[in-house]
Amino acid sequence: MNDARLSPRQLAVRVGVASKTIERWVADENLIPHARNRADAAEALKVDEEMLWPQAVKDRLKTGGDLEIVRTYPYRSACPSTVWGELVASTKEDLFFAGYTNYFLFIDQPNFVATLRKKLESGCRVRFLLGDPESEITSQREAIEDVALSVSTRIRITLENLGKLGSAENLETRFSVSEDAANHVSLSVFRFDSQALVTPHLARLVGHDSPLLHLRRRDQDGLFERFTEHAEELWSRATPVSI
Repeated sequence: MNDARLSPRQLAVRVGVASKTIERWVADENLIPHARNRADAAEALKVDEEMLWPQAVKDRLKTGGDLEIVRTYPYRSACPSTVWGELVASTKEDLFFAGYTNYFLFIDQPNFVATLRKKLESGCRVRFLLGDPESEITSQREAIEDVALSVSTRIRITLENLGKLGSAENLETRFSVSEDAANHVSLSVFRFDSQALVTPHLARLVGHDSPLLHLRRRDQDGLFERFTEHAEELWSRATPVSI
């Protein structure tokens, strides 16, 4: 403040807080203001925020496994449909949809069948791992969710749409086997080459009401690989489906 020739009162006016608030910041080095106030104060004093509150900047930086987390969403429905569309568009080699029903993709993404067809024609591998609509776990999940659009119906919506692609090369569809169904229904993994969207399903909630993690592969044995290896293990035992 001395270098900027600003008194506590003058800085308070610039930041939009009370003079006593500025005095508390100066007196207590462990007191960290709100992000907006930190940015305004740094701008007024013409210094980097890190110089004033290094701990706040350090806390914000990702380290270790956190580096693979691009973003988190408290609800899958909070993730913009454009994020899904951009991830699909950028995938060149491996699209792997390992949700239990996957039906929402055909609802949320414009003309998704045509998009998949273009991906297949470009040589991209496209896989769908679905729950068996006739399985006991499917019936149990329907009872738990108790919604009009049942789990088995959502699976059949996906199968109907995949049927429009015919026997396209590079397109594979499988049902998870009964011993894996409980693990499959509780965790959805969607892979887009080196990125993934992952939804752990909470209690009685349907997929769009459960959280979502956006991951990008950076290290071996990181979050990306842990979740995608889970999906690959389910796929390795799954039963091929003729559509």
